[in-house]
Amino acid sequence: MESFIHRENLALFRMRLAEPHDDAERKVLLQLLAEEEAKDLPQSNDLPLGKN
Repeated sequence: MESFIHRENLALFRMRLAEPHDDAERKVLLQLLAEEEAKDLPQSNDLPLGKN
């Protein structure tokens, strides 16, 4: 269920950014999109340890 909401949020934010907005609304949408996209990135504690 969480992955569905995540995908729908990404699609919604991208769709809304394609519409005309004032600078304040656009800034909020960009921030929301960035936060949602960050959920796709591996967390630093999820990365495998490299060999030194």
